[in-house]
This record gives sequence, C-alpha cells and structure tokens, in this order.
Amino acid sequence: MYTPHTPEDKKLMLEKIGVKSFEELLSVIPDKLRFNGKLDLPEPLSELEAVKHCQEIAGRNKHQQAFISFLGGGAYDHYIPSVINHIISRSEFYTAYTPYQAEVSQGTLQAIYEYQSLICELFGMDISNAGMYDAASAFAETCHMARSITKKNKILIADTIHPYYRQVINTYTHGLNIPIVDCGCELDAAGRVTLSAFENSIDNDTAAVLVQNPNFYGVLEPVRELAEIAHKHGALFIICVDPISLGLLNPPGNYGADIAVGEGQSLGIPASLGGPYLGILACRKDYVRMLPGRLVGKTADIEGKPGYVLVLQTREQHIRRDKATSNICTNEALCALAATVYLSVMGKQGIAEVAKQSYAKSHYLAQEISKVNGFSLAFKQPFFKEFVVKTEKEPSYIINRCLKEKIFAGIDMSRLNQDWQNMMLVCATEMRSKQEIDKFVKLLKELH
Repeated sequence: MYTPHTPEDKKLMLEKIGVKSFEELLSVIPDKLRFNGKLDLPEPLSELEAVKHCQEIAGRNKHQQAFISFLGGGAYDHYIPSVINHIISRSEFYTAYTPYQAEVSQGTLQAIYEYQSLICELFGMDISNAGMYDAASAFAETCHMARSITKKNKILIADTIHPYYRQVINTYTHGLNIPIVDCGCELDAAGRVTLSAFENSIDNDTAAVLVQNPNFYGVLEPVRELAEIAHKHGALFIICVDPISLGLLNPPGNYGADIAVGEGQSLGIPASLGGPYLGILACRKDYVRMLPGRLVGKTADIEGKPGYVLVLQTREQHIRRDKATSNICTNEALCALAATVYLSVMGKQGIAEVAKQSYAKSHYLAQEISKVNGFSLAFKQPFFKEFVVKTEKEPSYIINRCLKEKIFAGIDMSRLNQDWQNMMLVCATEMRSKQEIDKFVKLLKELH
C-alpha cells in the first residue's frame, strides 16, 4: 500500500495523538499477539513497475476467452451480448447507491422492477424479489421461508443438488437446529431422485423438499411427480433451475413449484472467478410477505404518473429483528441489471435458441465421447447441457493434458466427493462449435 506521508507528517500525527513513536502507539497490543519477526518483502516498485508486475501475474490466468471450455457445475460459458457491458457501465447504474430514497432512485428502482417482471415471466411464478447473492444463498433462504409458511421444521433435500449449495444450506440451518434429511440417490443408479426413495423420506412433519432440475449431474428430475408427493404431505415444493433451460423445459410454475430459485450467471454475467453472481428467487403470491430481500413495487404519484418504490420491507434493518424474514440487506443490483438487459435483448426466441443449441451440442458431444474407448456415460437419463462421463484414466490426468491444448475438459468430480472416482462433469453450450467439439473428442481418443 502506498501512503504519501513524509517523516514530518508522521511526527505531527503522533504528536496530535499524544505518543512519541509508532511503537508506543502499539504498546496496548499484548506481545504474544504482535509480529516480532521480519517480513520477507521484495524491494519497493515504482507505479510503472508495479503495473507491469501485476499484468505479468494476471497473464498467467487461464480463462474462457482464451480456452475452449467444457466446464459446467454452476458456472457456464454462454455468449454475453456487447450491449450488456455498455449499459451496466453507464455511471447512473454503475455508481448507483441503495435506492432508499425513491425520489432520486427511479431509474434504479425501475430497472429492478423490470428484472422482477422478466423473472416472473421466465419462471412462470407470481412474485420475484430483487435478487440475492447467488443460487446457494437463495436456496438456503427458502428453508427459512418454508418454516415460516408451514410452521413445520424438517427439510428434505435431494442428494442430487449441487454439493456447494448443500454446504451453504447446512450452514444456514445449523444454528437453528433445523433437521436436514437427505433423500438418497446412488451414483450407479439413475442419477436422479427415485420416487420410492422420496416417498420413504418424506412425512407430514416435512416443511419443504428441495430439488434441483437439471440436477448437479445434468440429469432431469421427475419434477411433476415429486411436486405431487410433496403437496400430498403438506410440504412446499422448492426447485432450483438453470434459467437457460427454461427456453426448452417447462417453467417451475407449470408443474406446481411453490418457490423457485436459480443461478443468474448464465444470463449475461461472466464467470468472473466465481462471482459476483445473481441469486434468483421467485414464489407464489401467497408467500410474498415471507419473501426475503428487496421487493420493488409500481405505484402512481399524485399526478397519476408511474413511480417505483421499495415495498413490504421485512428486512431486519427496517423492522424488529425477530419479525424480519431475512438479514440479507442488499441485492446484486448490477448483476440483476445485466440479466435484465440479457433477457430483453434475447427475448423469448433468443432464450429458446440458446437452450436448443446448448441441448443439441451437448448431446452431440455426449454421443461422440461415448464412442471413445475408455469413456462412457454414467447415466442413461435425459439431460439438458451437461452430463457425467466415466473414465478409465484419472480425470486429473485428462484435464491437465487438455489444458496443454487450451481446452477446459470438465470437472473432476472426486474433488467434490471421494466416492465419485474416475468421473468427470462435462458441459457444452451454444458457444461450442462442431470443430471445437471434434477437436476435444479427438484429443480424448489420443489419450486412451
């Protein structure tokens, strides 16, 4: 860190504080908590040298703009129209503050309102909030919603949910001693929740069931049947979806979902080393007062002109903490704006086209990989744009070898679970050309 203080400046500051030296200023800190060694720091650099040094370090990054990516697992390489960065970089959006004062925040509030409206249409739900941190936090928040709505406590979670999402859910619920029940799914079976296992796991004390579709393995779940079973036991059916898949698949509102969440990264937001992302959360109108986070509503002023305001503010900074629905006091406004622009630019036909191309290209890739000796598909179930491949060679070897050819081959699933040995999660979106897919498959053949 660079500070412009001269020795005279430092002396004056110490005199004002009332100490003779910087060491005396730190005397209140116990010796055992102070670092008494010598920091092994490099020699100082000028600004020009520091910039070059940082650029050299950044140049070592391997990113999707320079590599052919077959990565999935929650972060996807979808095309981002150039208009998105142009609009979100405008100063009135880029520097906008929290829209507490509606009279000076109409542009920001309208943008959020439009985002909510588009999400409701895409998801087939009644109400959407202004966005949350990511899909994992949105999913976890629904557990608290379900308890408040049903007055029950137990949460049933499908084992096929993303492992990272499950970790966040466990963190959110741990302090409140909310029972989390796993609905088992063996990897050597169908790669999805079986109805019999689901029936055996749920009971009348279950507040909600949490399912992901497509699930972490890319497989499509029997969502309509699962929703019917959940409702038969008086539980809420909560689903996490890939928003791009809704260009091809039924939206959650069409098969009885009570609450729906999703990761908005696919909607015009770059992978960005894991964030910031956008947590989508929508629900039925009946549950609007239990909805966490922000909610923007449309009204009219005394002259009859449309206006936008924050409504139903049940966050802990607005009402008594014990009455709050959530302690999340912000939303990913800039990411939500990117999603809004993406959905507006693409439109219904554009989203459908992205979904169809992702489906077609991933199935072509799966078909070609399954022909390669030493590789096979783990599941024979319908999938959307990603799938699990069984390999004879260590996935880490395959991934590292492909890196040399500037290809991100997929995710080594053993990194997430030791039971998932010799398995890779592979994805293809509309970004992948036939030539790129064929190049990847050719390399896999050479590795066998």
